[in-house]
Amino acid sequence: MKIEVYMEDVGRRARAASRILTSTTTREKNTALSATADAILDNRSTLQEANEKDLAAGRDKGLDDALLDRLALTEARTQAMADGLREIAALPDPVGEITDLTYRPSGIQVGYMRVPLGVIGIIYESRPNVTADAAGLCLKSGNATILRGGSEAIHSNQAIRDCIHVGLGVAGIPGDVVQVINTTDRAAVGELLRMDRYVDILIPRGGKSLIERVSNESTIPVIKHLDGICHVYIDDWAEPEKAIEVADNAKTQRFGTCNTMETLLVSSSITPDVLPQLADRYRQAGVELRGCPETCAYLPDAIPATEEDWATEYLAPILSIRVVDDLDAAIDHIETYGSHHTDTIITEDMGRARRFLAEVDSSSVMVNASTRFADGFEYGLGAEIGISTDKLHARGPVGLEGLTSRKFIVLGDGHIRR
Repeated sequence: MKIEVYMEDVGRRARAASRILTSTTTREKNTALSATADAILDNRSTLQEANEKDLAAGRDKGLDDALLDRLALTEARTQAMADGLREIAALPDPVGEITDLTYRPSGIQVGYMRVPLGVIGIIYESRPNVTADAAGLCLKSGNATILRGGSEAIHSNQAIRDCIHVGLGVAGIPGDVVQVINTTDRAAVGELLRMDRYVDILIPRGGKSLIERVSNESTIPVIKHLDGICHVYIDDWAEPEKAIEVADNAKTQRFGTCNTMETLLVSSSITPDVLPQLADRYRQAGVELRGCPETCAYLPDAIPATEEDWATEYLAPILSIRVVDDLDAAIDHIETYGSHHTDTIITEDMGRARRFLAEVDSSSVMVNASTRFADGFEYGLGAEIGISTDKLHARGPVGLEGLTSRKFIVLGDGHIRR
């Protein structure tokens, strides 16, 4: 079958399935999620066999150890997939929620109802657990989904899909609600990017090149973030011990996440109190320090930072440090080099904190807290599909509510407009 014909069929079936989901109850969705979790655990050996095929093919292709690690379905990751689906089942169902009903002078009531987006296409790389996570979130939020995983995980993704279809069958929900593209043909991605007749939203998850391609070529709205260039600014009025703890955690708690601090900004007046102690902690954690001339004067072992460093998401034990004159200079730096992801101020002056909250244009802006808190679980959203740095329609961590929209509803009793 030609790839164009195959993808057209996938889109048509997804659109039809999305209409069925509009009348699917919360209980049915939760039953499917729980049954899928059971199927994943019951079929662990099958999943391992499929995953080993992918790992063997990856070794033959020369994939590096980091990629092979992301590809591996360990016992712990398999259990985490099942646990994650049960956690999604336990979350409140946003679909059908009615809010803000008010009476108008005409006597009608006007409000909002939360509704699914419809059909969500998700393009992702390496990690096969995304198949279960994304399918679970889309199902609970009432959306049909088309999943296109990386070719390196084709066998794992298909095996997980089979478990999902078992769960859907237990609940009496059609399997077309979750479709996993069954070809490694790269042309499938190009077709998916142009399927605006059937697909309402695309979500890319992976490297910068993938996200840039999706953003540039898609005829469908995209929920995404390109970079996580996150900042911590230590203000003149920061409490030094607090500042050291937060700035240490923001970088060293995990190096390879999009909400890890990549640039530390320190007000010049407090630099002698915090920077040497922070540098000791970073060295102990194996972090390479790159700094402006003032930073290098305090830290002779720091590497002079280049212009490129300020605009780089390292995802590694590397940190850029800049000494700035004041809050205005810090905000200017973030506006110039930031990625609108997550930025934090450390200060005891609430006036300055409020300015930072108001003037920094990022999806998450924090006061006296580590950037590492910027994810769905920590925000109380439960599981997330990703983080958006766009302003429409979702911004920040995208959980169940971010996979829905609102429509106006009007309640009357024979009312007519006069």
